[in-house]
Amino acid sequence: MERITMNITPDVFPFSAIVGQDAIKKGLLLNLVDPRLGGVLIRGEKGTAKSTAVRALADLMPGLHVVNLPVSATEDRVVGTLDIEHAIREGEKRFEPGLLAAAHGHILYVDEINLLDDTIVDALLDAAAMGVNTVEREGVSYSHPSRFILTGTMNPEEGDLRPQLLDRFALSVEVGGEREVETRMEVVKRRLAFDADPEAFRRQYAREQTELYHRILSARERLARIEPADQLLEWTAKVGIRLEVDGHRADITLMKTAMALAALEGRTCVLADDMVEAASLVMPHRMRRRPFEDGAYGTETIKERLGDLLLEAANVR
Repeated sequence: MERITMNITPDVFPFSAIVGQDAIKKGLLLNLVDPRLGGVLIRGEKGTAKSTAVRALADLMPGLHVVNLPVSATEDRVVGTLDIEHAIREGEKRFEPGLLAAAHGHILYVDEINLLDDTIVDALLDAAAMGVNTVEREGVSYSHPSRFILTGTMNPEEGDLRPQLLDRFALSVEVGGEREVETRMEVVKRRLAFDADPEAFRRQYAREQTELYHRILSARERLARIEPADQLLEWTAKVGIRLEVDGHRADITLMKTAMALAALEGRTCVLADDMVEAASLVMPHRMRRRPFEDGAYGTETIKERLGDLLLEAANVR
């Protein structure tokens, strides 16, 4: 195995040491396998390792960083500013980059994303849609690339997201505290060990971190070789229709997610299980709620809605 130098960030909890929270970890890893997948929204109560997992993700990949976008950030801080006086006086543009410039090629992380100002949400929507951030002031404009892995965390009890921003997230996961006594004990044990000696704790998981890094690289190579058959594409279209999701972004994301899942599991063929798991990550936040229906759409709800399509998927290759 190739020897690599991992990020030296002793204050970051190792990704491979996170106990449980498999849905969070899977959603985040899929966005490393396919950085253009479209990000992940993590919804759940406080204290469930949401922020820990996001920051730990970047620590897996040398050169990858987390750029934090505070909910209190101003529009200029996010999109950047143009010095109009300099442009008029000198005849050249002077641009002061913002967070969207810093996030290019990295992870843009917004905690409590549901509390963002509408102006900032609009800027995120534009950049996420085009991969470019454009700033216009007094007839002067400046554009720069802005492609990032958009990652948001939120507590649903504090309000929801605008539908336009919600749809921009490729995946969504619902998380809660672990319910098994032994698992909760292990969470406490590992956190205490990390706080007591972060460097020693990280050394314990150095091998797992390196193995996970290589797993991601191998998955990226496999992903490039996956070509979905027409049967898979047909099944994907049927799922979108059955679950009554708007537009075609969900269909495209469903197929890309299933391909990334297959690649992460070491395969170059997409199985029915990949399609079902992908649907549980891609569809819940896009499905229309029925009257008197509360809570999140989980895997079981997805399976119930799909019904006979699951039998059909078993024969799809």
